Order: sequence, then structure tokens, then C-alpha cells
Amino acid sequence: MTVFEVRDPATEAVIERLEAATADDADAAVARAAAAFEGWRAVAPADRARLLRRLAERLDAERERLAQLEMRNTGKPIGDARGEMGMVAETFAYYAGAPERLLGDTIPVAGGVDLTFREPLGVVGLIVPWNFPLAIASWKLAAGNTVVLKPAELTPLTALAFQALATEAGIPPGVVNVLAGPGRVVGRRLVEHPQVAKIAFTGSTEVGRGIMQGAAGTIKRVTLELGGKSANLVFADADLEAAAAAAPAAVFGNAGQDCCARSRILVERPAVEEFLSLLEPAVTGLRVGDPADERTQMGPLISAAQRETVASFVPEGTPVAIRGSAPAGPGHWYPPTVLTGLAPGDRAATEEIFGPVAVVLPFDDEAEAVRLANASIYGLSGSIWTRDLGRALRVARALETGTLSVNSNTSVRVATPFGGFKQSGVGRELGPHALDHYTELKNVYIATAQ
Repeated sequence: MTVFEVRDPATEAVIERLEAATADDADAAVARAAAAFEGWRAVAPADRARLLRRLAERLDAERERLAQLEMRNTGKPIGDARGEMGMVAETFAYYAGAPERLLGDTIPVAGGVDLTFREPLGVVGLIVPWNFPLAIASWKLAAGNTVVLKPAELTPLTALAFQALATEAGIPPGVVNVLAGPGRVVGRRLVEHPQVAKIAFTGSTEVGRGIMQGAAGTIKRVTLELGGKSANLVFADADLEAAAAAAPAAVFGNAGQDCCARSRILVERPAVEEFLSLLEPAVTGLRVGDPADERTQMGPLISAAQRETVASFVPEGTPVAIRGSAPAGPGHWYPPTVLTGLAPGDRAATEEIFGPVAVVLPFDDEAEAVRLANASIYGLSGSIWTRDLGRALRVARALETGTLSVNSNTSVRVATPFGGFKQSGVGRELGPHALDHYTELKNVYIATAQ
């Protein structure tokens, strides 16, 4: 038996010690999920909807307990954790409507009637990351499949709590299975397992490539929500005060550990100086500290290794324009940092940092703004700040990015699709479009000609 420790990133104290799941445990979980699938898919749509609503109610009732657990396990501020747990409950409430709305089509054909149906896939393996553990897991659980959920080894606690709440809500045994253990063992087994119909993975692009390769052996369906290096485009005609006030949260939220982080701030050259002067107090005034403090806006990084990775992007001599504060002592702290004077091709301007570091780059006109924003292997999210509606629409259409917002930095809503272009992923989560990626389209032709 192998035991691993779960630690609080803010104090480095051990929260819990858990037995690590093995490949045999993964096989057993898949067998349970496969056995439960036929019964789960046979539940009448209205009854399955009722169970999902009941689960949403249980999650809502336990929101504070889950938020406190998520805060301790991830180091995110308690206000952020509460918001995420609210989204978890909202997600299940939204998808409770799905069982009765998985609609098909009738297609005019000669000699008969043609119908389409949306059928569940079967057993879906869910591999979720440590930055938004339960929120991202909840995106993937509502399409009528049975699931084996593998949370990140660093942050398994809310997933384990969720499994218990699903049982309390009446979700049948075997429909939800949680395995806490190393990805190289449990995750790999799920990817390769012949009875797993689909893998939904959120994490780094590097790991996503390996999952896509592993899934090819059994032609698994995949949804991959991967890395990002998102651009925040600020034009000179924008409300600069609003853009500067909003920029820190778009980069430093969750200590920058967010694939949607707008870590490339592209500013039209005539506005750069004013924008930086407005940005500085917004960054230095950011309250970094104890996640349990209601006033805290940014917590620690998830681990010492992640802090070392982030620091490697800001070696001695790097032109730091703005630097906030961070606590000393225990915890994986790193101050919010803004860099200027870099070239668009420099490492900090091209690679995903996954920490509280932003790069400000100037551009001369709309064409250059689009070119710089698209000069990335990623295309997950982004923002456009301008008072010119025509420009906003032109630029939005030109950007190779899956999720954009104008005069705001919103990325994720339960009712709207989320996912990336290019190496930011494959497929879509959330909104009505997600159901297409967790079901299979079946076509049935019925001959009626005499």
C-alpha cells in the first residue's frame, strides 16, 4: 500500500494522508461503471433529471463546507472557493434539464423516415487538474454516462467529498467512481482501458498530447482542455481605467494558475504609459495572503515546484515594471509581477507560465494587435477593450481563440460553450454544445415505401 500526503499550500502542513489508487483499482472502478451503465441509461429522462436536481441541491447545501475544503487544499482565497462551489451546484442544476432535452432530428429522405438520436457513450474517464478541482469535474458529469473521476494527486479532497454527496443524493452505485492516485498509473490505465469510451482531460498541452496518443489505441473519444497564453488587447480608445482595474484579476486570479489567464497584455502604443500608470496601483494594491481571510484576493501557488517554475520566467535582470507583495515564511508564495521591455518572441511572452506573471507588449495598429495575439500555439481565451463596436467585432472574428469577451475578462459561464483553438484543446465543455461531445449521434432509417 502506498500512502501520499495532501498538503495546504499556504502553510505546507499535511491535511490528510490517503492510500494511492493503483491500476487494479482503476480496473475495478471501470468494471463498476460499466456494470452500472445500462441501468443508468435506462432511468427515465424525468427521473434522471430529478436525481441531478437533487444532487445540485445537496451540493448547494454543502457549499460552505466544500469551499473551506477547496480553500485548504488549493490555497485559493475563500471568496473564490465559494464562487466555484456555487458554480458546481449551478452546473448540475443547468444540466438537470438535459435528459429531457437530448433531442434528435427527422431528415427528409426518399422511401422512408430518417431519425437521429443522441446516445450516451458509456464509461467516461475524467482526469481533472489541481487548479479548479471540483469546478472542472462538474462540467463533465451530466450527459447520462457513468464516470471514473481521477482528481489531481495534489487536490483530491473535494472530489472524494463529491462522491459521498452523489450517493446521498440517490445517484445509483457505480455511476460515480473517484480514484485518488498518480496520473502516471491511474490516469494512464484509464486512457488505455478498452472499456472506457472517452477521456475528458483538463491540464497541460504536453500531457494532453500523450493522452491523445494513448487514446488512439482504442479510438477513444477525447475532450481536451489544455494550455493557454491568452491575450488582453487594450486599444487607445478604450476605457483605460476600467481595463487597468480589470487586468490584475484576469492574470493573477487563482495566483495565475489558470489556463485562461490573460498573461499577455497588448496595449496600443499611444496608451502604454497611461495604462501602466493606472495598472500599478491595481497590482501593488492586490491583497496577497491567508486564503481564509475574507479580504484576500490572491493566495499561494500550489507547490514549491510550481513556485520554482514560475520564478524561472523572471531571472535576475528581467525588466520588472510592477511588483506586488507576498508573505514571507511558510507557503508557496510569489508576488504578482508585470514585465515590460520584452520582445514578443521571448520565453515569458510565449510560454504558459501558470503563475502571477504578466507581460505588457505594445502594438501600433489593429492589424499588428491581431498578428501578435495570434502568434501563439494556444487559442483558449482573450479580451478586447475598445469603445469601437465595429473594431471589437472585426478583432473578435480575426482572433484564433475559443472564448472572447469585449470590455470584460469573462471566460467561463455554465450556459455558454468553453474550449480552445489550436493546441489549447479539442471539444467543448459547458453550455448546450457540451452534450454533443459526451454523446454519440445515431442515425436510423425506417423504410415506408410499398
